[in-house]
Amino acid sequence: MAELSRQFRLDLDGSCNPECVVQGDHYRFTILTPEMVRMEYSEDGEFEDAPTQVVWNRNFDKPEFTVTDVEGRLEISTKAFHLVYNKKEFTPNNLYIDVKCAYTNYGGRWLFGATEYGNPPREHNLKGTARTLDRIDGPTKLDFGLLDTSGRTFFDDSESLLIDKEGWVHPRKKGVVDYYYLGYGRNYFKAIHDFYQLSGAVPMLPKYVLGNWWSRYWKYTEQSYMELLKRFESMDVPFSVVVMDMDWHIVDVPEEYGRGWTGYTWNKDFFPDPKRFMGWLHDHNYKITLNLHPADGVMPFEDAYEDMARELGVNIENNDPVHFDVTSIEFLEAYFKYLHHPNEEMGVDFWWMDWQQGKNCAVEGLDPLWMLNHYHVLDLARDGKRGVLLSRYGGLGSHRYPIGFSGDAVVTWKSLEFQPYFTATASNVGYTWWSHDIGGHMGGYKDNELVVRWMQFGIFSPINRLHSNCNPFCGKEPWRYPEPYCGIMVDILKQRHQLVPYIYTLNYRCHNDLVPVIIPTYYYYPDSEETYVYKNQYFFGSELMVCPITSPTHKDTSMASVEAWIPAGLWTDLYTGFVYHGGANGKRAVLNRTIDKEPVLGRAGGIVPMAAHVKGENSLDNAEDMEVVIFPGASGSFDLFEDEGDGQEYLEGKCAFTRMNLDWSEGKAEFCLKPEGDLSVIPENRSWKLIFRGFNEVSEIETNCSCEKAYCEETRSMILTFPKASADQEIRVVLKGEQLVYDNHDLKERAFELLDQMQIENNLKRDLYQYFVSADDPVSVLSSISAMELEPSVLNALVEILVC
Repeated sequence: MAELSRQFRLDLDGSCNPECVVQGDHYRFTILTPEMVRMEYSEDGEFEDAPTQVVWNRNFDKPEFTVTDVEGRLEISTKAFHLVYNKKEFTPNNLYIDVKCAYTNYGGRWLFGATEYGNPPREHNLKGTARTLDRIDGPTKLDFGLLDTSGRTFFDDSESLLIDKEGWVHPRKKGVVDYYYLGYGRNYFKAIHDFYQLSGAVPMLPKYVLGNWWSRYWKYTEQSYMELLKRFESMDVPFSVVVMDMDWHIVDVPEEYGRGWTGYTWNKDFFPDPKRFMGWLHDHNYKITLNLHPADGVMPFEDAYEDMARELGVNIENNDPVHFDVTSIEFLEAYFKYLHHPNEEMGVDFWWMDWQQGKNCAVEGLDPLWMLNHYHVLDLARDGKRGVLLSRYGGLGSHRYPIGFSGDAVVTWKSLEFQPYFTATASNVGYTWWSHDIGGHMGGYKDNELVVRWMQFGIFSPINRLHSNCNPFCGKEPWRYPEPYCGIMVDILKQRHQLVPYIYTLNYRCHNDLVPVIIPTYYYYPDSEETYVYKNQYFFGSELMVCPITSPTHKDTSMASVEAWIPAGLWTDLYTGFVYHGGANGKRAVLNRTIDKEPVLGRAGGIVPMAAHVKGENSLDNAEDMEVVIFPGASGSFDLFEDEGDGQEYLEGKCAFTRMNLDWSEGKAEFCLKPEGDLSVIPENRSWKLIFRGFNEVSEIETNCSCEKAYCEETRSMILTFPKASADQEIRVVLKGEQLVYDNHDLKERAFELLDQMQIENNLKRDLYQYFVSADDPVSVLSSISAMELEPSVLNALVEILVC
């Protein structure tokens, strides 16, 4: 059998800590953590230590547990679960586990294989994700996830293929049982953390993928693509990734060779000199990915056909095709050697695997999509780069192969409405890097507001990839939309690039600290039932809570709205600086926004580092001019991570951390910023703008170095600008005042602005405004307007400014 190249051989050892094992003739239990146990049953008494497609590491530190072993009965107990086994074949009568938490009836008992407690319906499961959203208009069924409100769940690894020491996969022996039980209660963070440790960490993504992507299924030429990008540049619209859909290669093929979906030969009519074109893209700070549909193999018209055919012993004289066979090591090696590496040498940075040909191949149980994802990511990382691939979800463990391509989205409000929930819920299987067709790909209808709301969601999505199909009316170019939509779209794309320093740090945290980038709200508030009700609400990293608007504007208020839950404490709007009070236990609210804004709330003490926008600049290099948005109400910290944006040198310490800390006390806020580590990776000189969002104007300010001070009424922000200085400069700021937090003192002005834009009767506006002018407090205003027969949208908009 042929050998795989070195880049495909993983340094994996699937064996466990022997101190964690309880074993008999036909069973083996491995207690991995106090909450997680592996359960194996084998009639022949042979057990598997090799890594699988899902599980790569079983070597955990020994947790505390006790074993009671008497004839015919085994009991294992940890602080989280109590396992009872009758030493026979695994059945509901012979194996059960009680979880030691208060989230289920009857002690939270899980019976192996029982449909009532084990396999479907799993009614309390918080779900995972799906392979694709191709052509789905709205919701779709999701796979089961690793989290459950009952406090316990499981996954079955019995059918997962094995990975040998040479990096190749093999089917497992039939009839074995290999289950993992997870009894984490509602400690969702720890459950996903430990799953990442078990299955393998999410790779560190290159920085360039975190900017804006331009993608379209369109017959671009070298000239037309360059003209398009130049127009973006002239409008100050930044992109970092250029996607080339299938028309980069020949698609009009001789009839005897079938379809033109599979292709590896550049269309020289469109791109006469691919290396020149990609060189131009790189010179303009763009990275390039090419679309792949490899299922039809390599036909005789392809440039690489003869090399592939000779390598694989295919008869060239007969023009026999090279059939696609991902189960062959020889084919896989030639596939990369002749079809991909030459293109990478010309300038291709990574690939878009557009696999749509199902889950079957010559090896039973092996999904070709998994094979392609696995080996493509490893291959791209062969020379020290970071492995990345845009591809569909291939099942549990696919978090190791980012980025997820969710498929051809239908252009409707229903599609948009489902995507926030779909994106956040995927973190329940560790899959935190979804990339959607932002704005939608196909069908549907043109709706200017829809595309703006979709793009707003894209800012706070893992990947922001605009995409559309070849219908000439489906373009996402901002100039194809009237004002104010065009201007808003341009601003959105600028905002995404500004947020890259924050997102890149989330990328590092995900890889290093094993924390998802997108976090469902119930991770932070597992015992608040509202977090399970408002499914579209999620955290974008640790500092920002996003409540996407996924429905059209109300005609009477000129605003769109979203129902949300405001957690306990203070929450400050990222854009307006308006401060929401969640009280002691949190509260429900209807958030209303004009077309240019969506509700994004910073947690009390939250810190969000950003790059200042530089006109005409699309580079994502570590910025010379930085901004930090700081939210009031509590102490907080954030460590900005920076390195060279690709490669592995950060693992050897070639990276910098800028430690940011907010110390909050009554009447005083102290902020400190201190760069540490290898500062050669950041600019030699750097400016900082500190934006204290949601603050009242402060007159008593102390700093350790000179700065300009200003107050922005529109965003309720105290702004301190520190000029360029040495990158190692430490900055300290103290703000003092009796009322640092913005106190909603401009309620009457806000009420007037709100009513002035409403499309309702003028006399009604006057009457409503009079309550704000004459009443002594918001409670009396609320009482008065609630007694009126107002449209719900009008009442909700007024209530928001009164009580939130």
